[in-house]
Amino acid sequence: MRIPPEGKTIRVVGFDDAPFPRKPRVRVPLVGAVCAGTRFEGMVLGRVVRDGFGATDEIVRLLVDGKFLPQIHLVLLDGIAFGGFNVVDLARLSRTLDRPCVAVMRKHPDLPAVERVLGSLSSGARRLSTLRRAGPIHAAPPFHFQVQGATPQEIARVLPRVTDRGHVPEALRLAHLIGAAIVTGQSGRRA
Repeated sequence: MRIPPEGKTIRVVGFDDAPFPRKPRVRVPLVGAVCAGTRFEGMVLGRVVRDGFGATDEIVRLLVDGKFLPQIHLVLLDGIAFGGFNVVDLARLSRTLDRPCVAVMRKHPDLPAVERVLGSLSSGARRLSTLRRAGPIHAAPPFHFQVQGATPQEIARVLPRVTDRGHVPEALRLAHLIGAAIVTGQSGRRA
C-alpha cells in the first residue's frame, strides 16, 4: 500500500509497550493506537514477553485479518524493541504486512551500549542480527528512525503529518498514554 500524498488522509498504527515490572518472563501489554492523521480511530491490544522473541509475531497477529490493516498506510513503533529487549524484525514485519514499518526514537541511541546489553542476554547474537537488519538510523529533526518498506525521505515527510505537537507521532503518544492507564489506572505525564 502506498503512502497517500500531502493533502490526503494517512492512516497509521503506532505501537508502544506499557510499563512493566523488571521480572523475568513477565507478559507486557502492547498497545496499538490507530489514527487518521492525528485523530484517534481505534486500538488493538496484545502482549509480549519481557526480553522474549515474539514481538514481531504479536504485531502481525494483531493486524492480519483484523479490521484495521486494510486502512493502514504505515506502521510506527516506539523504538525497535518492546518489553525490554524483545526486538522487532522490522524487515519481516514490513514484508508480512506489505506496509512501510518505522521504528521511531526520541534521540539517536547509544548503539555500542545497546549492542553490549543485547550481547549479554540469552541468544544475544540473534537479537543483534535482528537489530542490524532494521537498517541505519536516519535523522530528520526532531525525529530519529529506522525504516523498512519506504525511503527515509518519504518517512521524513510523513512523520510531521502524523504529529500533532512535540516530537512524537500522535499514534505513538496515544499508545503510550493508553498503556500507562491499563497498568497504573491513569495515563502518565510524558509520552
